[in-house]
Amino acid sequence: MVFKIMNVAHHAVPELTESDLLAMGFKDLMALFGKLPAPTVKEMDGEFAARLLAQPSAMAHLIGTLTVNNPLTPGHWLCKAFKPLSAERGQGYNTFAHFGRTVQRFPMQTLIAPSRYDGRPAYTLVYASFRSLCGAIHMVDEVRQVGPDLYLGIGTWGFTDRQRRIPLPFVLRGPIAPYIGHIGLAKKGFDVHQEIPAFRKKGSML
Repeated sequence: MVFKIMNVAHHAVPELTESDLLAMGFKDLMALFGKLPAPTVKEMDGEFAARLLAQPSAMAHLIGTLTVNNPLTPGHWLCKAFKPLSAERGQGYNTFAHFGRTVQRFPMQTLIAPSRYDGRPAYTLVYASFRSLCGAIHMVDEVRQVGPDLYLGIGTWGFTDRQRRIPLPFVLRGPIAPYIGHIGLAKKGFDVHQEIPAFRKKGSML
């Protein structure tokens, strides 16, 4: 069976700024995400400033803060960066400030795929395509466009389907700088579909 991604007209949303997203509660962020369109792979080119938004619980907030703003490792999260490789696929990395240096970590493969939350298209970041800590914990991010140069992302990670459904919102703004270059060691023969629920259905394929 061939899985087709259908383009669904998104609901009109008011013009929002990064400050608006930072002020929104978790439930409002999730409601907004469901109304937004996916950017194309081609549009996502360069470095995008990144920040965490409201999280689903105090524990998720603590874990998120310790994960992306830990001075020891990985450092202070600065951005996500992307480079299209074709109309359908891309590659990317995260950038951190670490002891006075700017370092690139946690590479990912990018593509447009059905969201695990509503089945509509989302710009999707699959970390398990590469060997890294984020790949080992099955991190997958979904990104949709809020407006010009502003994007709402939902991060997920975990070792069970239940864990991987916990949404962890973040905001991207940009591009603010060019893509530096590819990093990381890609896994040979890795099938990106195994990390995306819609593609794990029996017989589904691009």
